[in-house]
Amino acid sequence: MNPADFAPRRAAFRKLHESGCFMLPNPWDPGSARALQQLGFKALATTSSGFAWSRAHADNAMDVDAVLAHCRAIVAATGLPVNADFEDGHARDLKKLADNVRRCVDTGVAGLSIEDATGDAAQPLYGLDEAVARMRAARAAIDASGQDVMLVGRAECFLVGHLDPLGESLKRLKAYAEAGADCLYAPGLRTREQIEAVVRAVAPKPVNVLVGYAAPFTQADLAQLGVRRISVGGALAGAAWGGFLRAARGLAEGRFDGFAGNATHAELNGLF
Repeated sequence: MNPADFAPRRAAFRKLHESGCFMLPNPWDPGSARALQQLGFKALATTSSGFAWSRAHADNAMDVDAVLAHCRAIVAATGLPVNADFEDGHARDLKKLADNVRRCVDTGVAGLSIEDATGDAAQPLYGLDEAVARMRAARAAIDASGQDVMLVGRAECFLVGHLDPLGESLKRLKAYAEAGADCLYAPGLRTREQIEAVVRAVAPKPVNVLVGYAAPFTQADLAQLGVRRISVGGALAGAAWGGFLRAARGLAEGRFDGFAGNATHAELNGLF
């Protein structure tokens, strides 16, 4: 498709971030993407974990070419805007990072996230100066493309076990906002106080909150805290795998009761 063909999706995606609070569910393949569109969601996001699991890999094990092909497949599956979970840009070198971001833009996504986790247990986060330089490189690559793709800056402090995850997240997210991130995201926020602190720190830029568990609050509750969008990461894929494993373990024991909650053949055919 011509890049101009994606312009309406990208404009719609940016508009969603201007007010209110929207749900951004994460499909892991074209079928789950199409089903989410049929259920009325306005935008989608890829999930690195859900995609990796579908290919018999652990999270963060997919190479950039596979991830880009996956982005193209999810974009092609629906007419909805898609935000790419682009991990750390799949490169440490700034030029390679910029090249990868440009390639991601070319898949037709409406947004992409760059995180600051290194995948190295000895140094789980990029140093702040390097992380900011990486955000600036991603911003410059998007701007050079001439495409209106949103950049999401992610601080992974909670997920890597930082000793002061909130304080470090606030410092990093403010720096990423100044470096050109359009939306800010600290996966692992759990409490009202943590969420409010992030929203205040980067205002007026929008904040994404990850909810991948049976949370004791609702979308309306998060909207009252000033959250603009809610994603679920690999949680929908986890729900599907949970149902599969329960049913399969029952089969291994000679039982069939694991099929009791299945979607029907007719229901799934109807979705597609």
